[in-house]
Amino acid sequence: MKTILKHTILLLIVSLSCKSNLQTTRTIVTKDYELTIAPDQKAVLILLPCYPCDIANTKTEAIFLKDMDKANITTLLLNINYKLWLTALEKQNYTNFIQHILDSNAVKNENIYIGGFSGGGNVSILLASHFVSTKGKLDLKGVFVVDSPLDIEQLYNTAQQDVSNKASDDSYNEGLYLMDLLGKSIGKPDSSFSNYELLSPYLASTNNISNIIGIKNLKVRLYTEPALDWQKQNRNREYEDLNAYTIEKLFLSLQQNGCNKVELIKTENKGYRADGTRHPHSWRIVDREGLLKWME
Repeated sequence: MKTILKHTILLLIVSLSCKSNLQTTRTIVTKDYELTIAPDQKAVLILLPCYPCDIANTKTEAIFLKDMDKANITTLLLNINYKLWLTALEKQNYTNFIQHILDSNAVKNENIYIGGFSGGGNVSILLASHFVSTKGKLDLKGVFVVDSPLDIEQLYNTAQQDVSNKASDDSYNEGLYLMDLLGKSIGKPDSSFSNYELLSPYLASTNNISNIIGIKNLKVRLYTEPALDWQKQNRNREYEDLNAYTIEKLFLSLQQNGCNKVELIKTENKGYRADGTRHPHSWRIVDREGLLKWME
């Protein structure tokens, strides 16, 4: 009887130990990604940083990430940066890379969402369309962008205007950088428009969504904070010069093309950096509770 009792107690201890292990969050960190696997996964959230940010920046600025594992969300943070567009080969390579990460770490391939801030949103929406169009293994349910410069033609034109206006050192220097980058990489819009058609996620001038048409049956969220007073004072920009303008135009275009799960989220006074600096171009315009509900 005592022997049976000892065995029963031992089995109970082993059972409780196994259960405890199953409830433990696992985190895998490499130079290319950080994967935090929730113990009772309900969804996977893939995040891409801004141009030219990294995982550390995403963790600092995207405060909605805190304790995501406790909400049963597995998170995959990527160091895919310095990208405003993707070639066909890059789309396929990054798709394979993400699939490999999930498969090699035994992450359940279901209820997957992808999003990014600024240039990371460009990459996210292009990859999302590629995932769907190629009918890959990823069970992608939704994509979101956070104040992303989705229209590369407008990005060039605004950069040119910022250089001309010289409203601030930041806007002037950023404008010079972008004009040089785009000019050398894909040319100027007036002489190399076909390159912009090929690479830009969206073109407002022609209402072209062909590069992201694959997302029309996904859940889509478009976050932006226009902050017109701030933009006028600090950048001397009008609404038509902002990411918010093309994001709203994309929202209308997606609706017209049968995307009935698209949401335009315009925030007010939420855009701040981690150091407390007011800036509407920010991860922090994303509301945690709203995002969690969206991923249910």
